[in-house]
Amino acid sequence: MKQLLLSLLILLVSNSFTKAEAVFDFLKNSKFSINIKNPGNHSTQHQVLLDQHGKFIATSSIPIDIAVETVESKEYIDVKIKLVARENVYFNFSSKILFEDVDFEPSQILMPGYWYRKNLRSPDNAPSIREASDWLVREDRLSTPLVSVYCPDKNIGYSLIRKDQIEKIALTTHEAGEVILSGDSDLGALGFGKTEDFTFLEYAFPYAERPFTYIRKLTLADPVTAFAFLKEGQEKWLNYSVKKHQATDFSDFVADIWHYSMDLLSPQPIAEQKFNDNQIKETLTHYFKSSFVDFGELKGFSGVHLETATCESTGILEVGFIGRVLLNAFNALEYAESHKDDELLQMAYAVFQSYTQNGFNQEGLIREVVDFDKKSETDVFSIRRQSEGLYAFLLFLNYEKSKGRNHQVLEKKVQTLFSRLISLQFQDGSFPRKFDKNLNVIDETGGSTPSIVLPLTMAFQYFKDKSYLEVARKVAIYQEEAIIGPSDYFSSTLDADCEDKEASLYAATAMYYLSMVTKGKERFHYINLAKKAAYFTLSWYYTWDVPFAQGQMLGDIGLKSRGWGNVSVENNHIDVFIFEFDEVLDWLAKETNEPVFGEYASVIRSSMREQLLPHKDNLMGVAKTGYYPEVVQHTAWDYGKNGKGFYNDIFAPGWTVASIWELLTMGRTSGYFK
Repeated sequence: MKQLLLSLLILLVSNSFTKAEAVFDFLKNSKFSINIKNPGNHSTQHQVLLDQHGKFIATSSIPIDIAVETVESKEYIDVKIKLVARENVYFNFSSKILFEDVDFEPSQILMPGYWYRKNLRSPDNAPSIREASDWLVREDRLSTPLVSVYCPDKNIGYSLIRKDQIEKIALTTHEAGEVILSGDSDLGALGFGKTEDFTFLEYAFPYAERPFTYIRKLTLADPVTAFAFLKEGQEKWLNYSVKKHQATDFSDFVADIWHYSMDLLSPQPIAEQKFNDNQIKETLTHYFKSSFVDFGELKGFSGVHLETATCESTGILEVGFIGRVLLNAFNALEYAESHKDDELLQMAYAVFQSYTQNGFNQEGLIREVVDFDKKSETDVFSIRRQSEGLYAFLLFLNYEKSKGRNHQVLEKKVQTLFSRLISLQFQDGSFPRKFDKNLNVIDETGGSTPSIVLPLTMAFQYFKDKSYLEVARKVAIYQEEAIIGPSDYFSSTLDADCEDKEASLYAATAMYYLSMVTKGKERFHYINLAKKAAYFTLSWYYTWDVPFAQGQMLGDIGLKSRGWGNVSVENNHIDVFIFEFDEVLDWLAKETNEPVFGEYASVIRSSMREQLLPHKDNLMGVAKTGYYPEVVQHTAWDYGKNGKGFYNDIFAPGWTVASIWELLTMGRTSGYFK
């Protein structure tokens, strides 16, 4: 390749602002580099540096002209980069922006949906600061294509966001090393790191991941650098914005970043909706009827560890995460009675009758996971599954009482279970994550604690017993001091030990429930705590549509990712975990006079309700109608098989159906407490 002299044009557009008014000296604090690849050979890296007079120089000559234009103000700097090929070239361009007023050690990183603080809650072999201090990741891993850093010592932060429309992506044949894209692509990368003790934010195009790429659960692999092709005379524009933020703490910073992302990207509801809510529920009832299983002592809906290719039932019944057998039974009951579906009604009652008679062990705990094929069941119990089981039982009891039907045996078993669980509460108000049948603590971690607030407040309402409310209030104190106050949301889900979406979702929802049964200043306090937690939950949900290539099924069927939530640092895929959180968002919009909560709730509803709903003549990549998919692999990561643009081959429609159903049942919670 003929080497031509680099032409670097720096065009400073003042936009009526002086240098002194700018966020910082962007050009002085930026370092540019470009990798040039000659196919069949290792790439060569070329640095673009500043000389002592502030002029740009290149360490060597390359066949690309680069122009950098900035528009500066007191709060932001918009950056436009123009790349023009002087001859046919394969390239990867990147830049680091150094912030000399943000020391790396106390700094807290936010890459929405992927990185919180230093990811120190995550285990080894998942992305965290223990593995490396500098990270660059694909934009489609992020719920907003943004990287940011917050300095708690100075109450300031900076964000770097990609402003281009990211619509196209090209396939590569390898996951690691130097790879040439097979066609046009818009996908880049964002990251962070440290120089000496200062923090830098980084961007690259096309994407690159280093020092590792995260390819599957707890599997860090070799780095990857993608190269895009520019034909002689062809140009490529890149657009970014750097913004300075003022925030009192990390929680306030996360809230500010979310509002900023919403303002800039303005995600809109999915306009085309084929089905109304009742039609979607009718479609989901196909799951109930097809998955209903009768194992004699227990009956339920087979919803875990199914193959997407067959959707054939397994021998496993799971209460709560991830099967939600009892909640599905209640949803089926409510629907069947209102639609006079006797077949479904009998199934639903059969489930509750079997669990009333045989669903509790001798110690009074719900039998959480029973595998009838292996003739075994779990001997490790969790506050989350027990709470989710109680939640469904109380919905059932309250509904039945409203119809003049009483279930005294089940009521007694529910009260016994509450007394057993309450005895587990620690002095600080928390509950252990896991324990055995004799209530010996196995995992004292408190991340799942908020999940018990839901049934506690419901029990207070149902049994008119104030002791349940007092226990919930103690949990609220723990939540404020150990979870919401320090913004430490982790390990609520049972198959991961890391920062996760569900921890913040349950924290916000718990405060919503407490607000239903309290008044005055106490209620107002819970509203504010729900709001703080909700911002962390919202940070996991996508404000944009990630691109898919032709041949990647999710792209071929037209999935729009806006409104879907990433799962956790450890499990890096999107799903429809929402349940009643949309109701919480609508409530927050009203209580806090911030309509943006309701606006985004509308995005979630429009995006999740039917995009991947398997229905007649359009099964969305699964074998049966109504079996809503689970592990939706939207980035270069797989849960075990298939990777980006596909589902994992094993899934758990038990919880996805329950989640979509509650999304479509707005007002269930507020109605319970009337």
